[in-house]
Amino acid sequence: MPSSDNGEIAPPRQGPPRLQELAARVDALAGHSMVLEPSPAERKHLRDEVVDYAERFLDGLDFGKTYNETDDEGAGIADYPISETGRSIEEIVAAIEECVDRPSLNPAAPGHLGYIPGGGIYPSSLGDYLAAVTNRFSGIYFASPGAVRMNALLIRWMAELIGYPAGAGGDLSSGGSIANLTAVVTAREALGVRSADVPRTVVYTTRHVNHCVGKALAIAGLRESPVREVEMDDRYRMSVRDLNARIEADSAAGLRPFMVVASAGTTATGAVDPVGEVAEVSQTHGLWLHVDAAYGGFFALCPETSAQMQELQRADSVVLDPHKGLFLPYGSGALVVRDREALRNAHLHVAPYLRDAWTEEEAPSPADHSPELSRHFRAMRMWLPLQLFGVAPFRACISEKYWLARYMYEAVQRLPHIEVGPEPDLTVVLFRYVPPECAVGDGSPGDVAALNAANEELISRIHADGRVFLSSTTLAGEIWLRFAVMAFRTRRRHADLALSVVRELVAEMSEVAEPAGAGASAG
Repeated sequence: MPSSDNGEIAPPRQGPPRLQELAARVDALAGHSMVLEPSPAERKHLRDEVVDYAERFLDGLDFGKTYNETDDEGAGIADYPISETGRSIEEIVAAIEECVDRPSLNPAAPGHLGYIPGGGIYPSSLGDYLAAVTNRFSGIYFASPGAVRMNALLIRWMAELIGYPAGAGGDLSSGGSIANLTAVVTAREALGVRSADVPRTVVYTTRHVNHCVGKALAIAGLRESPVREVEMDDRYRMSVRDLNARIEADSAAGLRPFMVVASAGTTATGAVDPVGEVAEVSQTHGLWLHVDAAYGGFFALCPETSAQMQELQRADSVVLDPHKGLFLPYGSGALVVRDREALRNAHLHVAPYLRDAWTEEEAPSPADHSPELSRHFRAMRMWLPLQLFGVAPFRACISEKYWLARYMYEAVQRLPHIEVGPEPDLTVVLFRYVPPECAVGDGSPGDVAALNAANEELISRIHADGRVFLSSTTLAGEIWLRFAVMAFRTRRRHADLALSVVRELVAEMSEVAEPAGAGASAG
């Protein structure tokens, strides 16, 4: 059969009618489907509109609200249903601006001091752009050895950062949730937990472990496993003595202690469990030690906290979130495991249709180390900015947040009617408003209820004000507010603004004028 100049097989002019009919149908549809491949001029127009909006968005971060309470809460997006015909890029960008980016929390804003802020450094968006345009399949070595090697390079760097040996492995995941799930499955398989064993297979953690760990246990088939809430000290860190006592008691009762989940930076308080001492207990009793260091892991880069984070090397598995400690966009998690073979054995599956991909790999395929087969080429968003900037600016930014949290801890306790929690391990500062009528009390339920009501009102006022965003938590039934200092754009002037907002709103609520000279800034 003759071929055209572009290599396509051209059906004969006088040929089987069925073949001619099929060719005509395909050619007719191609005229419509080619819309999906814009011309160079069309690509430039689309790109310019998007980039122009992105630049306006970034340029306005220092002037707009961090939290914007709107009546419609983005409901206008329903006016853009999926339809047979498209819209202009101008109309689409306007819808994004009005319905998505205007309402509620702006996580890119420097006043974002709630939860544990994610990042969003600009070069990562360029990495995502290139990853999406080239569309490399990064799950299997055969499909893109370069992408897989990049993935392996980043895993090795993180493993070395926490002190793991050469035999360590890991995975770049969509976030801490999937990374924790992957760790739980790895531990389950490495220690040979089978379904019949689950009701007597015990997990140990604290009340402040991230709630994704509980979800991971359930998804991994361990919903019926007993979970022991280990006591915490007055700084909300795991009690090693209580951990050991609970393990011994469960062993004596004929149960099987299985896994300890410690935290290096809890979401509620930023506390770092004593990982080294927990590791001693875990190793003595033969338990798998997993550490959720999604928040705190990259503090291993900093001289202020590196010694504390060196204890992570004693864990069997560790979760880190580059979208926190490296300020990447959301969707950037990571797991490192001391024994790469344990990770691989838990997740390796083969399929006949992938027989062409069965090669001797020089870098492990990510698909063999996680639940994901198809995946975004997320290594690019991490590799590109690290190559562009080097590690030093990231280390400086983390250290800056460490000291900025201490600045805020000192400053906020100088405000009238404010009580602070323990000095932060990392960058979460706990405080609460104590109204004049609650300043002296006997700890009765009435006092607690009044304190909680006052702090619920304060956090509501902060959200309504919108200049900064804070979140609250509950500790032993009492409501505390949090400065969570982790957004890479947050500087001292934004900290001072947050302190000023708290001072102003507390003054309004307590109807007490600020004492002369009591400013928010400590310098």
